[in-house]
Amino acid sequence: MALDNIRLEVMKTVEKQVDGFIEKYLIPVEEIWQPTDLLPNLQKENYVDELTQIREEAKELEYDFWVVLVADMVTEEALPTYESWLMDMEGVKQHGKSRGEENAWSKWVRHWTGEENRHGDTLNKYLYLSGRVNMREIEKTTQYLISDGFDIGTGRDPYKNFVYTSFQELATNISHKRVGQLAKKKGNKMLGKMCNIIAGDEMRHYMAYREFVKTIFEHDPSEMMLAFHDMMKKKIVMPAQFIRESGQGIAEAFENFSNAAQRLGVYTTYDYIEILEKLNGYWEIDKMRSLTDEAEKARDYLMKLPDRMRRIAGRMAIPEDQHTFKWVEANGRL
Repeated sequence: MALDNIRLEVMKTVEKQVDGFIEKYLIPVEEIWQPTDLLPNLQKENYVDELTQIREEAKELEYDFWVVLVADMVTEEALPTYESWLMDMEGVKQHGKSRGEENAWSKWVRHWTGEENRHGDTLNKYLYLSGRVNMREIEKTTQYLISDGFDIGTGRDPYKNFVYTSFQELATNISHKRVGQLAKKKGNKMLGKMCNIIAGDEMRHYMAYREFVKTIFEHDPSEMMLAFHDMMKKKIVMPAQFIRESGQGIAEAFENFSNAAQRLGVYTTYDYIEILEKLNGYWEIDKMRSLTDEAEKARDYLMKLPDRMRRIAGRMAIPEDQHTFKWVEANGRL
């Protein structure tokens, strides 16, 4: 049987558990928090006091912080791209409910998207109310990021896509959590709470996607190992890899944003390495047997990769010069 057909059979097998994953790792719309719960309610009489609080607390946050918060928000706002990408995976069918044939995988993608959509909404509104950033420039960046497309090196392969989402959900959990901690240290309790709650969502999503991969390993260990190896050998690229400012070419803003994140300690090379170690450990790849020779070599590569990356990371220098972004330049430099 061709590999693509084997993957489809495995996806159909795992699909039987998807409704259970939705129930365990996602929260019904009527029960989950909404952006308005975390932001000033403009229908209340004291909304001016709450807006004043946001703007005063925002003054305490440094330049690199705003750069990272903006880029994190734009990354979340590019969600339409991520949904369309996952909907194109082998094994996902977009049948509507009216036909009574809704595919469980498409149901997962839609429900996951619904939860993720709240993150960009929340941070977007906060940034607008803070008065510390140039929203029009940010809006251009968001439109560019969606228009420029998305290529994470997975193709339509669900195995590779689930490795990617497992990795990225934990990476975004770390980033949002660290941004929240920095905000709280500066006395910004409102933003700190927002980021912490968003990070909690990302952790649930990470736990779900790593479970998808674990289940696939049970049914097709060698091919899942090869997919994991392929993704890590090429390196996991960030969803915002193509981010740019107005007047720039595609991807020109990413390195400067990444440098700001590393200077702040929000997301570093060492976090990347630790995520790989956690995935190796959770999937227990060191204990897997009955692999093909090629998959055995892939497993050995993955086990040795964290130490190899640490040696390289120790020789890397992070640029200290701040890039002046159009997003923050107008009234955000302190």
